[in-house]
Amino acid sequence: MTKEVLLKASLLKNWPELERPREKLLNLGSASLSDAELLAIFLRTGVQGCNVVELSRELLTSFGSLAAIFSASEQEFCAKHGLGVAKFVQLQACLEMSKRYLAEQLQQQGCTLTSSQATKDYLLSELRFEKREIFAVLFLDNQHQVLAFERLFFGTLDAAAVYPRVVVEQALKQHAAAVILTHNHPSGVAEASIADKQITNRLSQALALIDVRVLDHIIVAANQCYSFAEHNDLS
Repeated sequence: MTKEVLLKASLLKNWPELERPREKLLNLGSASLSDAELLAIFLRTGVQGCNVVELSRELLTSFGSLAAIFSASEQEFCAKHGLGVAKFVQLQACLEMSKRYLAEQLQQQGCTLTSSQATKDYLLSELRFEKREIFAVLFLDNQHQVLAFERLFFGTLDAAAVYPRVVVEQALKQHAAAVILTHNHPSGVAEASIADKQITNRLSQALALIDVRVLDHIIVAANQCYSFAEHNDLS
């Protein structure tokens, strides 16, 4: 085949309609698309000699995963051929809209959030791409609806680095009746450590003094969650 024929075959407009990402999404739904096809819709255009699906595959191979693309710094992102500041800004806006959508869904649940998948989805969106440990709290009213989500502690977390006084002060400020504790494991290991259990026990005891219940402690690790409540780890 000549170079001209190969180039023509690679053009997305020459692909069968149901193989083109946009048309495939419209006909079969977004769940039918591969990571590369979803990324292709976001990127919209390829580069010279490389259509947008091929570019997306190259980027996924280079970064290693969609998660790595989402968590890349501006410098890392823009260093890749076919990307730039405009697309980096667009990606950050998409991620933030996803977080806000999930937060709205969470606030509309109107039910106990102890093991809600909506809660896990929201916490995943907030913490899964963080490269340092972050300890946060979902403050809930007496109907277990969300009042606020606060990131309170940062860095290497152990029992000495999380201050119950700060959590208690925030609970009083939010007029919370219950809380869901959460933090991430950048290592990707979705298990509770001894330090995690110590933190949970200390906070449960401190919050009990002001009649605030700890409904759960959810650990976010990569695309997984570990629930203290589901593993009967709450004291």
